Formats: sequence, C-alpha cells, structure tokens
Amino acid sequence: MANHNSRRTDIRASAGSDGPSDANESLPLFSPVPCHRDNEHQAPTPPGPVAELVGIARLAASSPLADSKRSTEYFLLPARSILNRCDSERVPFTWTINPYRGCEFGCKYCYARYTHEYMELDGDEFERKIFVKQHAGPMAFRELRSSAVCGEHIAIGTATDPYQPAEREYGATRAILEEMAELEGLSVSITTKSDQVLRDVDILKRIHERSRLGVNLSVTTLRRGLARLLEPRAPRPDLRIDAVRRLRQAGISAGVLVMPVLPYLTDRAADLEMLAGASRDAGACWFAANVLFLMPASRKTFFPFLAEKFPRLARRYEDWYRRSGYAPESYRAEIAERFRWLRQKYGLETRPEAAEPHPAHKQEQLTLAI
Repeated sequence: MANHNSRRTDIRASAGSDGPSDANESLPLFSPVPCHRDNEHQAPTPPGPVAELVGIARLAASSPLADSKRSTEYFLLPARSILNRCDSERVPFTWTINPYRGCEFGCKYCYARYTHEYMELDGDEFERKIFVKQHAGPMAFRELRSSAVCGEHIAIGTATDPYQPAEREYGATRAILEEMAELEGLSVSITTKSDQVLRDVDILKRIHERSRLGVNLSVTTLRRGLARLLEPRAPRPDLRIDAVRRLRQAGISAGVLVMPVLPYLTDRAADLEMLAGASRDAGACWFAANVLFLMPASRKTFFPFLAEKFPRLARRYEDWYRRSGYAPESYRAEIAERFRWLRQKYGLETRPEAAEPHPAHKQEQLTLAI
C-alpha cells in the first residue's frame, strides 16, 4: 500500500497536496501496475502541430505523457478550473466536475466521446487517451469557496467516470472529495459505473454529515455477457449493485440509473424488472432511466459495433438515429411509463432533482478561472 500511495503523491506534490489515504478497494478487472514515469523530466507529448492549436486542444497537445498501459495512454492536463458551469435547462444541476477527460471503461454507446473532438482527437480515442486534470485538489479548495458555487448543485461524473482505473493511480476524485468534506451546505451527486467508489466511504460519510450527497450507480443490464460487450472495461453489474447495498449500509443515499436504455438490447420487460428488484433488494433510494442518446461522434463508434455484434438491429438504429440523437418520442414515452410502473411496484423513487439550497458555508469572494 505504501508504494501505491507514493506513486499517487508524486504526481500531486507540486500542487501542495498531501495525497489521499490508503485505498481499501480496487477494480476487479485491473490490478495495480507499477508506474515507471520520471517526474523530474518532461515526458513525451502527443504528436501534432501544437502552435496551430488553441484553447483546450493546445493544452491537450502539450500535456506530458505520464504513463502507458493496457493499450491506454495517460496525460497530465494543466486545467485552469475543476468546476464547469452547466447552463442547460435539461439537467437538474448548475455545476459539473469531471476529474478526467476520456474514460477507459470504453462504453460503446458513450455520448461524451464528442468531448475528445474539442482537443482535436477522434472519438475512438476516448478510451485510449485519458487526460488527468492536474492539481484537482488545490483547484477544488479554491473554487468550492467561491460565492458563485454557494447553494448550487454540483454533479461529479457527468461526462467521464470519476472512478475509472486512472483514479487508483492519480486520485483526482478523492482529492476533490477531501476538499468537499471540509465544507458545509454543499449539494453533491456522484455518478459512476465502478464499485471503486466504496474506497471513499470514509470521506463520503463526512460529506454526508455536513452536506447533501447522493451516489448514482449506473447499471444498464444485469446480463454479464451483454454488459461486457457494451461496457468492455467497466466492473460487472453485480458489483455495482453490491456497491449500492454497501453505500446504503454506510448510511449514504444511493440509487440506480439505468442510463441509457438501449432499444431492443437492454429493454426487455423481464430484464428491467429483474434490475428493479435487485435495486430494491440492495436498498436503492431511486431507480431512473433515460433512453439512448447518440451524438454524431458516438454513432461513429456505436454503429460499426452494432453491425458486427447485432447486425439485425443495425438498420433500425440507423433509421432512428441517423437524423436525430433521440429515439422516437413514442418509444421514449413507452420506456418512461414502464419505469413509472416498476418504481410503483418495487417502492422506488424517481431520480432526485437538484437539492434545495443549504445554509451557506463560509466563503470567500473568488473568481473562477473558467
């Protein structure tokens, strides 16, 4: 364990962070691998004409390569801010935190693949080039105390998983949670496909005592074979359901998000009822769903996958999603009604809306470097 923590501390030492405490849980698919990087020298950077790029693309192109393993490269991204303001009326939160860009779980349907295009990278590289936001803890220390954040809901893991394999190595998520645990009156949610969230139960308890906190475990299906095809490197569905159980036993609010529901793949009535029952048995506080949403960058990955693995469905998906990112409204209404019935039958709630404002925590008048 000492060696595990020393690797993580090295990468954060220049930011003045003490590093997180020992991790008691690890992902079932990825055992710890020694890190061979040399932090004393500039590491290789991704190829490309850096001088011609601007904004996040320029930052990404100049990010040093920290490590490479499991056919994945990890880069250190010199981010300016850890908080991102979300102005969309379609989501029940104001601020988002994504400690990483890219996600090694490699879900074939992931809507967030388009975010790599902002860095002049292809969406297919979403799971092969992971960018770790440097100095996440110190940035969170400063930005969480801003008056702009006070009383607003903060959603962690809206685009990339905060507990993907990189978290064991770099600890960016835990560093942020440690800062949240020092404050009062926050409203926070975490969404993940990983049981690695259990590593941080100690910090989650501290946050829960002083703020409003909810943890969402994303589970699309309980069928292991199908889950492995759709989410190649994510932990097994049963491990995620067990994480809900253990979070609830620790007194932390947790629920299940069936997001996305994939038409004709994960929407069988019997399968959804089995998932609802498992969520209820695990003590889930809520059970909610959204139908698959496909951005153009996601279609480039998902359509070839369908053609190879589920060729009989390929034409229907192309008809539904060629011109729009949404499934037909009638289908979405049918799924919404099915989940309403399942929640009623199994005594589950809908997904919590953004929490009501809490009493303000002590704050400083700071400006976010967004």
